[in-house]
Amino acid sequence: MQTVTVLGSTGSIGVSTLDVLARHPERYAVYALTANRSLDALFEQVKVFSPRYAVLADESLAVEFAGKLAKEGIGTQVLSGEAGLCAVAREADVTMAAIVGAAGLLPTMSAVEAGKKVLLANKEALVMAGPLFMDAVARYGATLLPIDSEHNAIFQCLPIQNSSSAEQERPFSKGVQRILLTGSGGPFRTTPLADLVGVTPDQACAHPNWSMGRKISVDSATMMNKGLELIEACWLFHTDASNIDIIVHPQSVIHSMVEYIDGSILAQLGNPDMRTPIAHALAWPERIVSGVGSLDIIAQARLDFEAPDEQRFPCLRLAREAAARGGTAPAVLNAANEVAVEAFLSGRLNFVSIATVIEQVMAKVKIVEPLTLADVQQADSDSRVCAIEIITAKTSA
Repeated sequence: MQTVTVLGSTGSIGVSTLDVLARHPERYAVYALTANRSLDALFEQVKVFSPRYAVLADESLAVEFAGKLAKEGIGTQVLSGEAGLCAVAREADVTMAAIVGAAGLLPTMSAVEAGKKVLLANKEALVMAGPLFMDAVARYGATLLPIDSEHNAIFQCLPIQNSSSAEQERPFSKGVQRILLTGSGGPFRTTPLADLVGVTPDQACAHPNWSMGRKISVDSATMMNKGLELIEACWLFHTDASNIDIIVHPQSVIHSMVEYIDGSILAQLGNPDMRTPIAHALAWPERIVSGVGSLDIIAQARLDFEAPDEQRFPCLRLAREAAARGGTAPAVLNAANEVAVEAFLSGRLNFVSIATVIEQVMAKVKIVEPLTLADVQQADSDSRVCAIEIITAKTSA
């Protein structure tokens, strides 16, 4: 029996994780569930899974939530804030790191520093602090397994199957020639460029294949998610961006591919359902039932591929530039994107200006080589301030 902490349990990845865990009560016990402000959703999860701890990132809501549990006679202890998140992240056998954005960095690092099995759905941890994060994985003997469907697919297609990604020898020394990172192209893959300026948040969040949170859905619409995944893949698989090609694959059936020097290309296929990579990582190196139905290849009938259009998706270019610059450039990219996406979702910024804001922030914020997490956090903070100033100037003009 393994204990599991789910960081971000009320989000789409958290909900899918709990679905898989519920299918295997003989193998897994929920140790802690965490949320930001979703009291009602967290309350229902606590009633079903009876975790030892529930954590609310918003400290002002923790007292209210504790009172609600007490009224129902539920003995789950309530913690709050970053300290609470970090505590439950390092205490369970397995931590699912599914908090969206920079807020997930420190709790995820806490699990790594405790030498735990970490299921990484928070791509920002590696984007922001790649060298520090991977050094910690090696130093503390943590097991790091990727949850993003693309990185999990790459992991399954790599030559070494009996060690976590953090422990692998460099795959490019084992006959790997290229990684093919696939992406659907989102809801605006064929929308006329002139129409993009007027798209709404609801349109951007209407992904054709995946059910995701609103921030991640916007990242998919801009393909910034693929840019962040490019940076993450460099750290996970010990390579650089020149060895990774991004391929638009509208059906989201092939989740990524690995090409070998003998001409072979291995692909991982499956229905677009996050329970597949979650179940794979939870049980690795074994396999367990995920609840995902079989892919009907005959009904699927065809698979299409195309090169991404960087005029349509300028965020891809910006991500490659950040990867090439290194240092705190990826952290700056991520912070600017988070602020710009939030502004778009709240109606303060149009869709095409997301990339514009990011590019301006990257040009203004100083890039340094981070020696500590404090350096990363400072770059993150500076970039957010800069992005807010740029957006404020745009909206007041």
